[in-house]
Amino acid sequence: MGIVSQIEQNLADAFAPSALDVVDDSEAHRGHAGFQEGGESHFNVRIVSDAFKGMSRLQRHRAVHAAIGPEIIGRIHALALDISDGS
Repeated sequence: MGIVSQIEQNLADAFAPSALDVVDDSEAHRGHAGFQEGGESHFNVRIVSDAFKGMSRLQRHRAVHAAIGPEIIGRIHALALDISDGS
């Protein structure tokens, strides 16, 4: 299972999102720090879930990082997050 699939599964399990997009944007960073041949180094995630209601921006980011898990977080170079509670 690739990292995109793992991230999608972990976030779906943790937050039951109404919208979830995980994009491997690694190729756009070719030649930059952290680029890995074959991709899976830079990701963009957009997630919308009621689970984020009442959380600050920092709490949301921490919750997403925790759900993705330290094993995956440790294998990637960059993670851009767009997190919303749907309101």
